[in-house]
Amino acid sequence: MSLSSDSNCIPRGNLQGFKTYFKNDILSGFLVFLIALPLCLGIALASGYPAVAGIFTAIVGGLIATFLSNSELTIKGPAAGLIVIALGCVQEFGFTGGEDLEKDFQAYRLALGVGVVAGVYQIILGLFRVGILVKLFPSAAIHGLLASIGIIIISKQFPVLMGLSPQGNPLELLANIPYFIINMNPKIALIGILSMTIVLSYGYIKNPKLKLIPAPMLMLLIIVPMEAFFGIGVDGSYTFNNQVFELGRNFLVNVPNNLFNAVTLPDFSGITTETGIKYTVLFAIIGSLESILSAKAIDAIDPWNRKTNLDRDLLATGIANTFSAFIGGLPMISEIVRSKANIDNGAKTRFANFYHGMFLLICVALIPGVINQIPLAALAALLVITGYRLASPHEFLSIYREGIDQFIIFVSTILGVLATDLLKGLAIGIGVKIIIHFIRGGSIFTLNAKIIPERDKSITIFLRGSVIFSSWIPLKKHLQRFYELEKMVTLDITETKMIDRRVMLKIEEWQEKFKEKGVNLVVKSRYSSIDE
Repeated sequence: MSLSSDSNCIPRGNLQGFKTYFKNDILSGFLVFLIALPLCLGIALASGYPAVAGIFTAIVGGLIATFLSNSELTIKGPAAGLIVIALGCVQEFGFTGGEDLEKDFQAYRLALGVGVVAGVYQIILGLFRVGILVKLFPSAAIHGLLASIGIIIISKQFPVLMGLSPQGNPLELLANIPYFIINMNPKIALIGILSMTIVLSYGYIKNPKLKLIPAPMLMLLIIVPMEAFFGIGVDGSYTFNNQVFELGRNFLVNVPNNLFNAVTLPDFSGITTETGIKYTVLFAIIGSLESILSAKAIDAIDPWNRKTNLDRDLLATGIANTFSAFIGGLPMISEIVRSKANIDNGAKTRFANFYHGMFLLICVALIPGVINQIPLAALAALLVITGYRLASPHEFLSIYREGIDQFIIFVSTILGVLATDLLKGLAIGIGVKIIIHFIRGGSIFTLNAKIIPERDKSITIFLRGSVIFSSWIPLKKHLQRFYELEKMVTLDITETKMIDRRVMLKIEEWQEKFKEKGVNLVVKSRYSSIDE
């Protein structure tokens, strides 16, 4: 792996790193800010929160989480993957979508109360170092959950892109896509479709100077002047093809001119209700899952191979989420798209996340009038693209290639979520996983293992039946014991019927740990003997 000229010195987010890599980090923080601004606004609005709530989240993620987590390259902020949970929460608390502003505000405050408690749950998870339990959810079920969220985002945002605001469940909205196209508001739809075209065409731009501007910001630089030319924000109507269509401020972003006036305190009266309990658990579990997976994914492409302490990162996320909800923000995670852009932009330490939060704070405090010229259809276009990426055909094909069992779990989770809700859908996916496990001859929490000491002081662990996410904990205890004794271990899986992909990834991590200690963990399968 080729590194920069300072590759012999691993960058760290300490005082020395702050001074040494200031230019790298502030430049990357600025470029990530350009990406984050429209996404934060769009995610908040799609969640049924005020637009500024998404900005609050990213500001808190940058200014607070940076100093609590040791994750050097992740960017903290609101994520599309939590839109469905946030929107479901405010809707069940009485959100009317603008028909009754007083009810909408109360639903928002009740959702903030849920967010505070969910943040406390994440703090507890981090303090008691139970991040491993979150990581052991079946991989196919998690991917199915994210794909279903992508489908729901598309179904909810496509009408907004067309200048409409219909209500309904995701399946109804998807079925009505032809109706939305036929009855679209032409000027709004033109803005939305052009926004999508600009972002999707970004990869074909050859001019290196234009490439310095991230796709979402390039889109805004083109779309905002168009909005002014078309008069989208001017109250009134126009006629097209003998039909009358409305225009007005309701088609544009609305953030307050004074940032402090937007600070909203939570209402905790709903946290003990069925809705409150349900969404507290959803925010805590799904948010923790997404954040941990994102942090691990970014660790895998860190040029210096730095590793995040996942329990500490979860603790940092929980503290930041608690504070964010106290002032009116959305839940946050380690967001993978912005984090990947952070790496691509040359960030060296966690202070890039800090700078991205600072630039957002400065922007919303000093130029709210510019933000208020952004069309909602442009933000909807960004979210439709995000939803497609979560549920792309490539994702279905990738899971299918992992095996028919994984594909069944994946599709079952998607169908379960679309037919019920996120928590029940995830439970359905896990249930299907367990049923397949039983069919393959396994049990839920026990490990069918036989340990045989060898004459050369090495150990062989024979595994039989099926090994899934829930049986990883007893297997890990065996590996931990022999690791501490510095024994060479052969893990014989030739007689297993199925091994969960996530368990195999954990085994590969332990192979690296054994190697660092000067001993080997050899994996022997029916196909080959793997010695890393």
